Amino acid sequence: MAQWFSLVGKAKDAPMDLDALGRRLIEGMPDALVVSDAHGIIRFWNEGAERIFGFERSEAVGQSLDIITPEHLRARHWSGYLRTMKTGKTRYGAGDLLSVPATRKDGTRISIQFSIMPVADEHGGLSGVAAVMRDVTAEFEERKRLKAELARRDRLASAG
Repeated sequence: MAQWFSLVGKAKDAPMDLDALGRRLIEGMPDALVVSDAHGIIRFWNEGAERIFGFERSEAVGQSLDIITPEHLRARHWSGYLRTMKTGKTRYGAGDLLSVPATRKDGTRISIQFSIMPVADEHGGLSGVAAVMRDVTAEFEERKRLKAELARRDRLASAG
């Protein structure tokens, strides 16, 4: 928080250094920011991504998105990813959230929600994708538990 105030609280008339603010927000945000190129190679990995997925930046940058994509979902993931790179269109680029399972470095399965922003090159084609991801495992497990409880109660009501 002190860094934030050092940027915005200097002097009332002093211009805000938006470049520095942007860098600090991108690096320090609690959500993961992962940028991958047209081939699905990770090119940027922030502190939030380190916390959520367990890979240090040096371990993730240069690797395929496969390091966080569960093996049984990779074919589906790559089909959609490559289609987006080819067509320049995605269903998830307008702030829509996609909920999917992901894998941490230690092999733990987590649930994430994310939105993406296609990254255009100088010719207007896609050069990659930026994704903002949040770990929603606890919320997902709670919803699953509540649905099971409702189903159990429905069965009891139907039987009795």
